[in-house]
Amino acid sequence: MSGSLAIETIRSVVAASAPLIFASVGETLTEKSGVVNLSLDGTILLSAMTGFAAAVASGSLVVGFAAAAAVGGLVALVVAYGSIALRQNQVAIGFVLTLLCADLSSFLGQPYVRVPGPSVPHQAIPLLADIPVIGRILFDQNVPVYLSYLLTVGAWLWMSRTRPGLRLRSVGERPSAAFARGIPVNRTRYLHTTIGGALVGVGGACYSLSVKLGWSHRHTAGMGWIALAIVIFGGWSPFRVALGAYLFGALKSLGSILQPAFPQVPTQVFQAAPFALMIVALLLVGGNLATLTERLPPKLQSALGSVLQGSPPGALGQPFEEG
Repeated sequence: MSGSLAIETIRSVVAASAPLIFASVGETLTEKSGVVNLSLDGTILLSAMTGFAAAVASGSLVVGFAAAAAVGGLVALVVAYGSIALRQNQVAIGFVLTLLCADLSSFLGQPYVRVPGPSVPHQAIPLLADIPVIGRILFDQNVPVYLSYLLTVGAWLWMSRTRPGLRLRSVGERPSAAFARGIPVNRTRYLHTTIGGALVGVGGACYSLSVKLGWSHRHTAGMGWIALAIVIFGGWSPFRVALGAYLFGALKSLGSILQPAFPQVPTQVFQAAPFALMIVALLLVGGNLATLTERLPPKLQSALGSVLQGSPPGALGQPFEEG
């Protein structure tokens, strides 16, 4: 592979990973508060359809993204209300909403199937885009890609360097102790679940308005489950979550590169390979790392452990009744 082709491939991976970063970082914020939102796959489908339909109807990309964010936030709010106020199982609510949103996207999106519509324009950053190699990869993109960089850094700063972020983490780890210190546990969960859902909605709009233009039946099917897997792979850390999104994008690009080199291999193998490799990565994170790396040098074992190991918030999925 020539140098220019390699740069273009990496650049396309960065561009295609932006929707997953929005969805995965949004879910990270949600789960850091102690709420599990399993509706991501359906939410991304419905928000992708809504964002495209709103952009077509209004002629405005801003309206499209805002509508998609509103849909994502509303679905997440249903999850939060069902688990906090109604004290129902978060996993069951999310799974049912996944099916409902997916069917709604197909039903309501019928008039917009294969309809031409607006798309996010390419917009290089002056001066930065002229930096050799890095400039072409990182700064010769579009606005959603740049916002995905800011979101990753901003989410990390919010959770690690601000008082509200530390309160968020305490609510997800030990809600009873947080409540004893005067932190409104359920209000914090409502807020961050809704914000996280809105970011998932923005990720859906990124697909239909930037990455996979237009709308069709099951347009983004499977991406929500990948986003959930990336949150676990990333150990609930925004930077590692972004790395997981780029890794998945790279695996998908690798399949398209290898397909011409191995024409005898069915295309379905290369299409399914990224999902299988993400499962392997989850097995590593899930506690089998020590067994699988026991023959590696100690320094390499330590390095892999620091990259792959992560622990979920202590109160993840557990309801809390204030007072």
